[in-house]
Amino acid sequence: MPKPRQPAPPLDVELVGGGRWVLAEQRPQLWSVIVFYRGVHCNVCRGYIGELDRLVDDFAAAGATSVVAVSGNDEADAKRTVQEWGLNRVQIGFGHSLDSMRAWGLYLSKGIRDNQPDEYNEPGLFIIKPDGTLYASVVGTMPFMRPPLPDVLETLRWVNEHDYPARGEL
Repeated sequence: MPKPRQPAPPLDVELVGGGRWVLAEQRPQLWSVIVFYRGVHCNVCRGYIGELDRLVDDFAAAGATSVVAVSGNDEADAKRTVQEWGLNRVQIGFGHSLDSMRAWGLYLSKGIRDNQPDEYNEPGLFIIKPDGTLYASVVGTMPFMRPPLPDVLETLRWVNEHDYPARGEL
């Protein structure tokens, strides 16, 4: 499980539309924001990632100039995600491996419906400093109970203003 103030695990995923999102290559103004979502099968993810898509500019204004949503979906399902969910701003990473999901401390589930992958991650939100260390994270065991994105934005603004340190490092 990643700890605040320590280097975040590596992350290197392909992006819908081409290219790769590599955490070690990010040069955000203040923050990289990584949202791990369950996949195209998840209606709760659809709403959450849709909201993230609408808030990309607000995150950038708060210094989070590198924002990505990542799943273990293959390329075809990731493209379906972008198309069916009407996404046009947030970068969508795909092909996240089970080993990397574990390294990030994400909970894994087995598919229980025909439209679900055999195994996939439950949601997680990670805020990473420009030096690659973890600042904050929220990891869930269910598709529900995610931090509201407007609250995350307001928190980032407050942290920026008050230079609040990462907590939970012990």
